[in-house]
Amino acid sequence: MNLADLPTPVLLLDRTRLERNCLRMRGRAKTLGVQLRPHLKTAKSATIAEIAHGGAKGPITVSTLAEADYFAARGFRDILYAVPVAPQKLAQVAAIMRRDGCDLKIITDNLDVALAIAEKGAALGVTFRVLIKIDCGLGRAGITPDSEALLPIAAALSKPGAELAGVLTHAGHSYHARTIAEIRHIAEDERAAVVKAAQRLREAGHPCPIVSLGSTPTAVHADSLAGVTEMRPGNYVFFDLFQVGVQSCRMEDIAVSVLATVVSHHRGRNHLLIDAGGLALSKDTGANEHAPGTGYGLVCRPGAPLPLPGLAIHDVHQEHGLVGPLPAPEGSPAAALDFAAFPPGSRLRALPNHSCMTGAMYDRYYVTENLDQGGGLAVVAEWDRVNGW
Repeated sequence: MNLADLPTPVLLLDRTRLERNCLRMRGRAKTLGVQLRPHLKTAKSATIAEIAHGGAKGPITVSTLAEADYFAARGFRDILYAVPVAPQKLAQVAAIMRRDGCDLKIITDNLDVALAIAEKGAALGVTFRVLIKIDCGLGRAGITPDSEALLPIAAALSKPGAELAGVLTHAGHSYHARTIAEIRHIAEDERAAVVKAAQRLREAGHPCPIVSLGSTPTAVHADSLAGVTEMRPGNYVFFDLFQVGVQSCRMEDIAVSVLATVVSHHRGRNHLLIDAGGLALSKDTGANEHAPGTGYGLVCRPGAPLPLPGLAIHDVHQEHGLVGPLPAPEGSPAAALDFAAFPPGSRLRALPNHSCMTGAMYDRYYVTENLDQGGGLAVVAEWDRVNGW
């Protein structure tokens, strides 16, 4: 099968780039002296999880219990569900834990939830292993390392039915950094916050075996992870235009794209119409923060490794994408689109602004290889992925 045989839109993945990205991050983890626990919210694929670990079923992170169940069923035994757990989900967590002894860890940042976890664990006859979520500056979830709530939560998780497994944090605000130096500063704040929380717990007599952090930008650029036991980057397996903007990768490292078909021309509006819109690409425009004019993604020829110069997907509707020239400098006329170069029925690959969001509508990857050497036109495999909650 080749790309011309596929219905569109579909999700493409270049295996060569994927494997290179995974090898690079395993090297970073080794250099930094920590365990790599990749966050599979990006890939949502058991095949890719094994590639991330060099062929092994190593420790992983997930963002939904559907993912946890999927990976547990495929032999992964060390799983961290890295979204604060709702008490109503604890019975489902326990059921997954009973699957051949799966070590499914959960997190919280709330004392009432911590108490409910212990109570539910005792009632169900299981011991929930729990990490406390620490806020290192993102401001989304977690308590600060100095919070008065830290030790009471730890005490609640020391009751029968629960076990304090450690602390974790996530420097998601690294995505808004403007320079590598700024990312390194955020990475040090991330490290310092979670290590300080671990020290407070140990000084109070609580074990804290896991000290976990991670975002792709900080994993790529951190100078030191002293005191940390593991890192949890996820986007790095694919990368995307946002990661190019924050200098986590090169354009040539983006492994995932959406294959689309040109369905019409609109000369008076100076744009092509493609059959990939907001559902196929997502409406994430975050890459424009670092590269204005990126719109909803850049476009490539199907087998070409890099984007076509001067073009972007400048608007999307549910199933429509509008491809046109990049915005002209103020006071300059817009560039004229070469419609003859893109006849109806021709194909384009759309590079995503945010690969995690773009992948969410697809149930599989169509895998290519050797895109950088002019390959990428033949489909060599299909890999499944899990969606939903």
